[in-house]
Amino acid sequence: MTTTTSKPRTQRKAAATRRTIISTAKSLIIEGGVNALTLESVAERANIAVQTIYNRVGGRPGLLIAVAELALEEHNKFMQDALAASVPARQKVRLTAEAYTRFAFERPNEFRLLIDPQGEPEALQRISELINEQNAKTAEVIRTGVAAGTIRASLDPDQVALAAWAMMNGILALAFRDDQTHYYAKQVPELIDTAINLMLDGLFSAAS
Repeated sequence: MTTTTSKPRTQRKAAATRRTIISTAKSLIIEGGVNALTLESVAERANIAVQTIYNRVGGRPGLLIAVAELALEEHNKFMQDALAASVPARQKVRLTAEAYTRFAFERPNEFRLLIDPQGEPEALQRISELINEQNAKTAEVIRTGVAAGTIRASLDPDQVALAAWAMMNGILALAFRDDQTHYYAKQVPELIDTAINLMLDGLFSAAS
């Protein structure tokens, strides 16, 4: 009887410790960026042993993946209204692009983690899988527009989604340079709007 009742408590304690570790790692990244995350910094702030982090989450790649998964959940909240909007395809594409960039500006260090986990191949592979899942949702918006005849039928929805993702990230990278006085960083909002307009023109100008 004792063993039966104590096991769930043990599992709950382990789960709570894991949540604390991941929450602490997330806070460190939000405050100081990906480079601020070390096992030692998490252990010190959470008041636990480094070995406990290994046991509950894994090494640094495991921490980055766990925080990235949380960041994608938050990112999805930004995107869901745009993706679910009952509006013409052109407007939905614009809303989706604007939601993506809004997340980048409001959650910059989490955004940067999703773009580059910095030297952790294991984390990069898993985060790439998460990004692909997100891009698939954008591709579905394009695919729906193609089926409706409002987006050019010659376009590959998956390629369009990937190209749009890369284009937005390239422009947003200007805003996150270490040199915050860089000339182009100040132009990012206008550059984003220009890129969205170019993308929309390319998607819709020759649609049947």
